[in-house]
Amino acid sequence: MQEPIRRTLRPEDARRSNRALVLQAIYNESGLSRADIARATGLTKVTVSDLVAELIAADLVAEAGTSGSTRPGKPSTLLGFNAAARDILAMDLSARDQLRGAVLSLRGEPLLTRTRPLDGAFGDDALAAARELAAELRDAATHPVLGLGVGTPGTVNTAGTVLAAPNLRWHNLPLQEILHDDLDLPVRVENDANVAVLAERRFAGGPDDLVRIQLSRGVGAGLLVGGRLVHGATSDAGEIGHVVVDEAGGPCPCGKVGCLETWASVPALTARIQADPTHSDTLLAEAGHRLGLALAPVVGMLGLQHIVIGGPATIATAPLLDAARDCISERTRSEFRPELELTASPLGADAVLLGAAALVLLGELGIG
Repeated sequence: MQEPIRRTLRPEDARRSNRALVLQAIYNESGLSRADIARATGLTKVTVSDLVAELIAADLVAEAGTSGSTRPGKPSTLLGFNAAARDILAMDLSARDQLRGAVLSLRGEPLLTRTRPLDGAFGDDALAAARELAAELRDAATHPVLGLGVGTPGTVNTAGTVLAAPNLRWHNLPLQEILHDDLDLPVRVENDANVAVLAERRFAGGPDDLVRIQLSRGVGAGLLVGGRLVHGATSDAGEIGHVVVDEAGGPCPCGKVGCLETWASVPALTARIQADPTHSDTLLAEAGHRLGLALAPVVGMLGLQHIVIGGPATIATAPLLDAARDCISERTRSEFRPELELTASPLGADAVLLGAAALVLLGELGIG
């Protein structure tokens, strides 16, 4: 019988994990004392005090007065998170006509935004525009920079290499490495739908188990299970745009017929509505039904209860949402499953930028 693999946690890894626990507790709730943090995290008071001292020295945490306790003894010193200690740079490469960038606080508050027109650029020209925007953001930051997060269309591996982004004509592009070499900063690159689902959890109070659908020039999905992004064995989990939902449908640029993107992408839906504006609600409902066909097996398999739809306000409307919800519910309903929650994202056009910031918070500080 094969011996089980035993993994030993190195002391530096344990300290990094404990530091992230303490910082996340302070980030999530201001006004905690060291004793409060010890109770919340299960760490000893000595460990917490040591880690808090390190975080204060790094300017990420500050003492913020004392408790108003009436109990005997010395009042507890309360702690607060310093959201202005670092800037986060974020880039959204998902739009067809422009690249968007922002400098944000550690709370995800935008301090400034920048755009670069694409004007149909792709390949090396699109890469040059992204590099110029990243440099512009770095130069505009007014505090030390924690890192740059990038949300890009396409399949992205865990090293931040864009394996394939057909709309930008990028193939095996080491974008994370290129931007890191340009900026000499920590850089994290991820699929745009994946960073958007991180934004829903961090900045919109989303649950640990969540699907977020991104309706843009394609259709993608970001999936959280147990609070962790699901990438899949080939880094393309969530690429649902080319799931066939109607074999009698129209041709797709990928070569198949009746893919979800031919029904529910923003360009496809916009063209249909412009051709027949009096039946826009019906066309949106048809797209929602096809979206539900693609999502029902995923919901049934994973027992998901929460789906968020992101996209233009003219697309992510009641006819589409209701039709998608009804289709999924009809195919997955059981007496043991609560009613499915399927809603429009509250984050609007900033979801990918906020998600890129969340990616940096998670990667650099362990704040998830």
